[in-house]
Amino acid sequence: MDRAPGTSVRLRLTLSYAGFLMLAGGLLIGAVWIFTLRHLPEYTNVPGGVLVRSTLLSDFASATGAVLVFLLIFGLVGGWILAGRMLAPLTRITDATRLATTGSLSHRIRLPGPHDEFRELADAFDGMLERLEAHVAEQRRFAANASHELRTPLAVSKALLDLARTDPDHDPGEVIERLHAVNTRAIELTEALLLLSRADQRSFTRERVDLSLLAEEAAETLLPLAEKRGVTVETSGDITPAVGSPPLLLQLTTNLVQNAIVHNLPDQGAVWVSTSVRPRSVVLAVENTGQVLTPQRIATLTEPFQRGTERIHADHAGVGLGLAIVKTITHAHDGTLTLSPRAAGGIRITVELPAAVTTTSEEESMMAGSRSAAVAPSP
Repeated sequence: MDRAPGTSVRLRLTLSYAGFLMLAGGLLIGAVWIFTLRHLPEYTNVPGGVLVRSTLLSDFASATGAVLVFLLIFGLVGGWILAGRMLAPLTRITDATRLATTGSLSHRIRLPGPHDEFRELADAFDGMLERLEAHVAEQRRFAANASHELRTPLAVSKALLDLARTDPDHDPGEVIERLHAVNTRAIELTEALLLLSRADQRSFTRERVDLSLLAEEAAETLLPLAEKRGVTVETSGDITPAVGSPPLLLQLTTNLVQNAIVHNLPDQGAVWVSTSVRPRSVVLAVENTGQVLTPQRIATLTEPFQRGTERIHADHAGVGLGLAIVKTITHAHDGTLTLSPRAAGGIRITVELPAAVTTTSEEESMMAGSRSAAVAPSP
């Protein structure tokens, strides 16, 4: 936005300091006149002669003028220096802002000195730069990974089409089947990217939802996968009222349960899904058996297209956005996502969301259902 040029803050502060100093000097001189000089008689006998009131007032006026001129010069010079020192931290913050606008997000102000308003502003700005730098780095990494993942199925499709065109004797059914599998993966990846974008922009309607019912629904939906892999899934918990998007929270729960089933011990694994209520929040916890994981590896699991420190390409692993979607949906609902390794192997993932305010007992009874279920693979 174009604005008309104006005086600087330093100049305005300087004029304010000088004006205040002149006002204080004028008030002091006025007080001397009112309480002292005004009551002097016309002639006053003093040692060595007679003091004439008119002469004294003339000398006082001359001295007053000199003092006011001195105060004006002193106020302007001293005010300019003082204003410069006071505004020096603001100059550093402005320089850091200009650097940030050019794309340099690694710069930090690190303002020294006592904790005052400028220090608080600088620390808040440093924190914003740190979060912005991490967000931009994550988005760049995500865009690079997404481009690679989307390019791969397109390249495979092109290779299959070239094969079908150059080799007419090749079985067309096999080509069609492989094309179908590749396109299915590309569609799933695209849908996952759209879901991430929707959750990140918070473009959804918030409603009352019971996390315990979503946990049971996700476990029931994934029962065939659990039976196929020989994994038991147990759900438990009380009524867990939250406020959010039911489809997104169901997607969050489904992703957690699916990851817990897939990344588990074959034929002897277990998954536990539980919900609980805290004074100001509700908690959804999913834990499973599996390999022993280090905290360093746990920290990478929510990165897009990652499983620990390795890239995902296995069919059963989906598109590699499961926990990244969980993280985004959790943050979009003002919640916290916590991942911690289990001592016996596997992982415990906790999603904590703000609790919904319960209104009536009738509402609770409508949300109540079976609160404990256990499903196991068929013998």
